[in-house]
Amino acid sequence: MRPEVEDIFNFSATSDACVKCGKCIPVCTIHLVNPDEVTSPRGFIDLLGAYERGDLELDKNAKAIFESCFLCTNCVDVCPKALPTDMVIEQVRYDLGKKFGISWYKRAFFFLLRHRWVNDLLFKMGWVVQTCAFKLREEAQSMQGRFSLPLLKKERLLPAFSRTSFLRKYPENIDNGGKRRVAIFIGCLANYNYTTIGDSLIEVLAALGIDAYLAKGQKCCGAPAYFTGDFDTVDVLAKANIEYFESFIDEVEAIIIPEATCSAMLKVDYAHYFHDQPQWLARAKHLESKLFMATQWLETHTPLPQLLATKKQQMPTVTYHDPCHARKMQGVYQEPRRLIAKNFRVVEMSDPNRCCGFGGVTMQTQNYHYAQAAGAPKAAMIAQTGADYVAAECSACRMQINDAMEQANVDTLFANPIELIAKALREG
Repeated sequence: MRPEVEDIFNFSATSDACVKCGKCIPVCTIHLVNPDEVTSPRGFIDLLGAYERGDLELDKNAKAIFESCFLCTNCVDVCPKALPTDMVIEQVRYDLGKKFGISWYKRAFFFLLRHRWVNDLLFKMGWVVQTCAFKLREEAQSMQGRFSLPLLKKERLLPAFSRTSFLRKYPENIDNGGKRRVAIFIGCLANYNYTTIGDSLIEVLAALGIDAYLAKGQKCCGAPAYFTGDFDTVDVLAKANIEYFESFIDEVEAIIIPEATCSAMLKVDYAHYFHDQPQWLARAKHLESKLFMATQWLETHTPLPQLLATKKQQMPTVTYHDPCHARKMQGVYQEPRRLIAKNFRVVEMSDPNRCCGFGGVTMQTQNYHYAQAAGAPKAAMIAQTGADYVAAECSACRMQINDAMEQANVDTLFANPIELIAKALREG
């Protein structure tokens, strides 16, 4: 069990509680690619204790150390005391942001997350420009562009822009003739880049006769800003989402989310963020019982398993990657596998629980060499299975794994499990 929320941000208490057993070392994503005791969970915790005692200055060297963590929570998963290494690092990144400021390009990105109408306009323009500027190729039903940006330093595979965002493609209320109704929180990458995820979720709900409410007033969940330390942006986005959810929560059975990171942010990290704002903490917790990852709700609250059982077995094989924010933070990993296995042959990779190496905005920009090093073993595991598809209910993992497979010349296609389920319903 994790400690109580009010104990999370006492750096000294966390540091004193660490017994230096070393169980975190073999599973730590950054330590696996940068084997230095300083960049290990117990190293991070020790430094944080020293910082709170006044024995460590938050200089640029300390900033580089604390920004090297992937926040994968592997350490929390194996720690005998469940010490919240990820959460104390998120907190110290806020302190670092106050001292050193946040890079202009991150501030520009977070501005877009706070103002969806600007984001809509920018992505619309991006779709027009990319067809002329970038070499695009078809990848698992969505366009991918291989190109280089100055801030990203290396040529890499990135998700291309979609012509129309998911939330703009459909009416807000979709009547499937049923007596049941759910809301959809889609997430930014699925809204603007991997729009076939939302298309597939609409298709699945239609097959089940469940009405869909697209909740077009939703904002970004705030995860990119939270992991970076921009708590001002988190405050704006989290409160806006909570107020908006409260306006319709009694009219839907659930808010389903086909994105592990978004779901974990809304269901788990909002409570962590609001630890010192009691009224907002209570409001965030009040919503938790109706927040579900999409496969979790579909597998446990609908007849989808029985419906899939009536469809024919598909020929392609699938290997499943466990997103850190799904398995370790929400305990969701069996549900997508059980649904996929109804119609596909699931072949497990050697370590499906190993972090793919996405790591957030800072990791993908300033520390891409770490992300690249962490992604290579995952690409090798996928290749070893010989699977036709690798699936994960997380678009951040999709972006990272697609890039890792491109670097390693692995031909496996990536698909969200919702896309595979829709394929089985459609072709069965």
